[in-house]
Amino acid sequence: MSPALGNMKRLKKPPDFFLALTWVASVAAVLTLLWILESIVLPAWPAIQQDGLGFFTGTVWDVNRNRYGALPFLIGTAASSLIALCIALPLGIFIALFLSENFLPLAVRQVIRFVVELLAAIPSVVYGLWGIAVVIPIVQQFGGYLSDYLGSIPLFSGPATGNSMLTASLVLAIMVLPTITAVSRAALVAVPATLREGSYAVGATRWETIFRVLVPTAAPGIVAATILAFGRAMGETMAVAMLIGNSPRLSWSLLSPAGTLAALLANQFGEAQGLQISALMYAALALVLLTLFVNMAGEAVLRHAEKTTAGIR
Repeated sequence: MSPALGNMKRLKKPPDFFLALTWVASVAAVLTLLWILESIVLPAWPAIQQDGLGFFTGTVWDVNRNRYGALPFLIGTAASSLIALCIALPLGIFIALFLSENFLPLAVRQVIRFVVELLAAIPSVVYGLWGIAVVIPIVQQFGGYLSDYLGSIPLFSGPATGNSMLTASLVLAIMVLPTITAVSRAALVAVPATLREGSYAVGATRWETIFRVLVPTAAPGIVAATILAFGRAMGETMAVAMLIGNSPRLSWSLLSPAGTLAALLANQFGEAQGLQISALMYAALALVLLTLFVNMAGEAVLRHAEKTTAGIR
């Protein structure tokens, strides 16, 4: 055996210290997660004993009577995140396609990419202030039209308030847009050039190549971007707390105030006492479980997308 081949075989096996370091890091990550869960579950235990699973189906949050039901906040968290994702996902994918293709000179595309990714660096409270100054007046004006002409539909029943589910969802869509754009663009750029060339070789047009070859091939990356954006939207606190209205009542109208679990914790934890602290920790546990469920579902979709892209059924 030649010395070069022996060196290659030795390089294939990572050093023992590297294996030990990765093992320690993996175990530390799991232990940290268990530590966080333990820190949440123990303070929440009195509320768990009192309300049980009824905490997730109750619709009344009354601190004075120690009645705590998190269903309006669960629905508000899921609804605001889904609405934001429905708005941001197509926009993010199209922006990623625009930035990954040569529709414009490279210098112009670099500037646009920098501006879009800069949105991710803006603090949450700044988004909240911008929403109060700009988005709320727009929602009040156009929400009034929706309420007047489509008020018979529960989603648009009035009166239209500025602090509402629609306002928070619009701002959330802008906040998660950079995540979707950046990850989707990276997935599109990573598609092998041979696939594009092969598509052109069999007579496909540019748009056919984009939507029938590039996007399906980059689907796992786009799914990963969707999961990251959805998790960001569910955990967003300050901007949502400033814009959604923080109402504990269950309403199906997008023009009415609502509430989310993260905003509930931000608004009430500082002044909470007694059983209210346990109820808020129970709400924090619900948010963790909701995020875990979303990640598990997203992982299943991601595996399916990877198998479909690889031609495995």
